[in-house]
Amino acid sequence: MKETIFKNKYPVLTLEFNKSEVKYSDIDSIIEYLKSKIDEHPVATYITIFDHFAHTSSLKEHNIEDGIKAVKNIIFCFGKEIPNAIAPAVRPRSIAVTEYEDRWAIGFMQAPNDNANASMIEWVKSLKK
Repeated sequence: MKETIFKNKYPVLTLEFNKSEVKYSDIDSIIEYLKSKIDEHPVATYITIFDHFAHTSSLKEHNIEDGIKAVKNIIFCFGKEIPNAIAPAVRPRSIAVTEYEDRWAIGFMQAPNDNANASMIEWVKSLKK
């Protein structure tokens, strides 16, 4: 996975796959697979799917990188404790699935919890054939 600091402050992990490397051929199947991983997890709770591409492209003024065909986020939470008022501010989690003509870019902002990061990394890597 590639680690990037987005806008000089947000630690993001992204993995890109050629479409031929992935078990699934469409964005909804990838999202459904990730949902199954969330549902199987002993702590994670599924929240919703957000069609980021549909939302952004519907705005009068928008900017979408050339070549992006679709973007959906699956939103969920690993929150098994609330040790203070700050912890909920970094929740919930989101994994973004971005479709290009020839590849998938799948990424998420690193969580402050190493176990949550390990789960998300494993889920993303397990999309490979």
